[in-house]
Amino acid sequence: MVSVVQQLLMLYHYFIAAILVCRLRLQVELLPPNLKHLPIGRFLKNGSLLLARVIAATCCVTLSASMAARLGPTQMAAFQICLQIWLASSLLADGLAFAGQAILASAFARKDHSKAKATASRLLQLGLILGLLLGLLLGVGLHTGSRLFTEDQGVLHHIYVAIPFVALTQPINALAFVFDGVNYGASDFAYAAYSLILVAIVSIAFIVTLANYSGFIGIWIALSIYMCLRMFAGLWRIGTARGPWAFLRS
Repeated sequence: MVSVVQQLLMLYHYFIAAILVCRLRLQVELLPPNLKHLPIGRFLKNGSLLLARVIAATCCVTLSASMAARLGPTQMAAFQICLQIWLASSLLADGLAFAGQAILASAFARKDHSKAKATASRLLQLGLILGLLLGLLLGVGLHTGSRLFTEDQGVLHHIYVAIPFVALTQPINALAFVFDGVNYGASDFAYAAYSLILVAIVSIAFIVTLANYSGFIGIWIALSIYMCLRMFAGLWRIGTARGPWAFLRS
């Protein structure tokens, strides 16, 4: 069931990407007449920063799965079911992040700071609302819907233990993903990468420590801390009015 959901989400992403490319071709030239005009160096620099960010985020999730696997097949099965639901529902906020990224990039390119401020504010409001709705839906739905994935009582018991973490972190996850879009829209790739690397280092320490001392619950506590730190990193950049958000001081 989980793999089917993942495949549908992947097909959805490819479908949307194809539509965007087709629409973009009608507006601009995707390839310049002269390849010398392509800012290859800038692409490589920003791409490397984003790659480092993805690796840091992947390490946290992969390590969590590794620690769950050491607890036994029952805990691992419950962890994977909850993790996939946790990530799939959180990724719904990516739609807001993508839209915000495009609007913010346009506003910053035109130096329209008032529009950038208004866009970021509205995105965060919508992200919080989406997260609250997802949390409510998962908190209620997983209690009855978990039997769609398994009838094993041991696995179900551990799923019930993880439900509070899966549901209550949805607003935090949604805001974290929206902050990603806000940072990308402001072309703040360096901060986005370095901040997540630091968050990942701290989170890995929490994952290893809490998993060894508290087992299954400890892993979910550590993942919750990871997402809280990730959200706080995005909030810190805007809240302190640094980098591309320095105009907020005026």
